[in-house]
Order: sequence, then structure tokens, then C-alpha cells
Amino acid sequence: MKVKFKEKGAGLVEFALAAVIFFNIFFSIIEFGYLFFGNLSMQNAVREGSRYAVVTGTSGFAAPTTQDLRTQAQKRCDAVIQYTSDNSMGFYAKVSPVVTYQIMDDATGNIVDIGSDPSICGAAEKIVVIHIDCTLPLITPFSQLLSLLGGSIFTNGSYNFSVSTTMRNEAFN
Repeated sequence: MKVKFKEKGAGLVEFALAAVIFFNIFFSIIEFGYLFFGNLSMQNAVREGSRYAVVTGTSGFAAPTTQDLRTQAQKRCDAVIQYTSDNSMGFYAKVSPVVTYQIMDDATGNIVDIGSDPSICGAAEKIVVIHIDCTLPLITPFSQLLSLLGGSIFTNGSYNFSVSTTMRNEAFN
């Protein structure tokens, strides 16, 4: 004689097991879309900020004197960061940006890190690289487990990425 097992509730248990996997994958896809959208938004924003500085040049600012060139360069770099922030679709405030400037050394042709001193970045006829290190917090707990895999992209529940752009400053008028 065969004993018939009751299967009442088995479908619910199977659904619970499958749903956990399904929703983790589903929300991870959404999270990765959000992270890559943030990356592309910041890349576009820093590109637009640099373009703004090159295209507008010194228009809107008083004509600089020799003593005023450092202040003029500061204004240009401040305008780049402000325009970058304005074009970042709100990500600039979310990514904890660390902005560094680099210039090309005329003598050697090497890229030299000038740190966070924006007064140098606006020097006329210089090739300037604006580099922003970004840290975007992860949303879902499942994606936060990626930090356990190691590497420097996902650490402490955040997505770390960098964006940069290069521009050549025109001469001041």
C-alpha cells in the first residue's frame, strides 16, 4: 500500500525559493543600469564643463591684467566645476566627487598632477586634464555583496569610478 504525501503548500515553497533568486537578479539589473547611467552622466557632465570653459573662454569676465591671470584661471576652473555640476543630472552631489587637475609639461610632454589647485588649470595655451573620482552608493543589498569579490570597483557598498576630459585653453584676451 502506497502512502500518499500531502502536497498542500508545496507550490508556495517553490515560489518563495524561486522568487528570491528572480528578484535579486531583477533588482541587480536595475541597479547596474543605474550605476552605468550615473557613470555616463558624469562623463558627459565633465565633458560639457570642459567644453563650456573652452568655448566661452573669458567672456563675461573682466579683461585680466598680469596680476589678475591667476584669479582669471580660478574663475575659469570654478565655471568648469559649476557647469559640470549643472549638467550631471543630479549625480554630482551623489557621487562625492574628488576633482584633480593635470597639465601637460611643455618641456617633457608628460602629464603632471597639479592636485586640487584649480588656479593653474586655466593657464593660457595649456593642455589641461580634469579628472573626477566618484563614489556612488549602491542601492540593493545583493549588489553590496559584490564588494566581497574584491577589486576596487565595489568597496564599502559603493561603486567607484573615474571620469576625465582633456581640453586646451585658449589664450586670454
